[in-house]
Amino acid sequence: MALLQLKNISKNFVSQKALDDVNITIEPGSIFGLLGPNGAGKTTLLRIITGIFFPDEGEVLLEGKKFDPEKDVSLIGYMPEERGLYKKMKIGEQALYLAQLKGMSSREAMESVKKWFVKLGMESWWNKKVEDLSKGMSQKLQFVTTVVHQPKLIILDEPFSGLDPVNADLIKDEIFNLAKQGSTIIFSTHRMEQVEEICDHIVLMNKGQNILDGTVQQVKQQFKENVFGVLLDNENANLASDAFTIISQENDGLLVKINEGFQSNDILKHFISQRVSIKGFNEVLPSLNDIFIKLVKDTPAARKFDKKPA
Repeated sequence: MALLQLKNISKNFVSQKALDDVNITIEPGSIFGLLGPNGAGKTTLLRIITGIFFPDEGEVLLEGKKFDPEKDVSLIGYMPEERGLYKKMKIGEQALYLAQLKGMSSREAMESVKKWFVKLGMESWWNKKVEDLSKGMSQKLQFVTTVVHQPKLIILDEPFSGLDPVNADLIKDEIFNLAKQGSTIIFSTHRMEQVEEICDHIVLMNKGQNILDGTVQQVKQQFKENVFGVLLDNENANLASDAFTIISQENDGLLVKINEGFQSNDILKHFISQRVSIKGFNEVLPSLNDIFIKLVKDTPAARKFDKKPA
């Protein structure tokens, strides 16, 4: 059973249609990337999932049942992009308070908060105030308050904002651990390289609609352009061929695109016939960043692609 299903979700604000018949299914234990440019409808969708907004049309199902914000709030951890912490409150007290708001007893909250503070190297921060923290330190605290109650669904909106590389890796490792332990994670960001590294499945939204839906590998395969990298052991090889067009060349490395009517084996045959040693040969798939730009720049053209890759 899917952990979360969004069925025909639409939402209007005055004259603006923020969401237009959005359908998304998220499986348990997955790390799900929610992508899109500014104004695509991502934040509105996240607020509907958490019960902050209600859809004008459609429904949200959590574990197969209609989502009830009052009863199901303890099953969700939401880390918004905007900071949501009390600046004058001590960090330890704040983490305990927010954990108990999610239904934990004082003892459970203390055990879990201390565990997370140790994990993330925050033990010495207990009596500091939020206003005394750097942006990165505040981000770590917000992450702890999001996951401290062991939610089934964790929503992370730009979770690496303000973090240095060391702490970003620390949070990333914990995201993987949470997914392994059974939590389902919705990860929203503009950083495509983080999506490629972290997410199992993605949805790309634009102008209130989901225009692409699939696993990261499915999406990259769907938009591949028959580009290959070739590493040769002979810089004097004859590069002219009807089988391919050279995109770029650097020393003994080539980036080529197969011409229509030819296959990848024809590249190999061209060089083998010259007795050229091939040190490397691999297909070069487009990055999610390239796919993102292509689709968002030309949304009408994007919609000709199936939303569910084969």
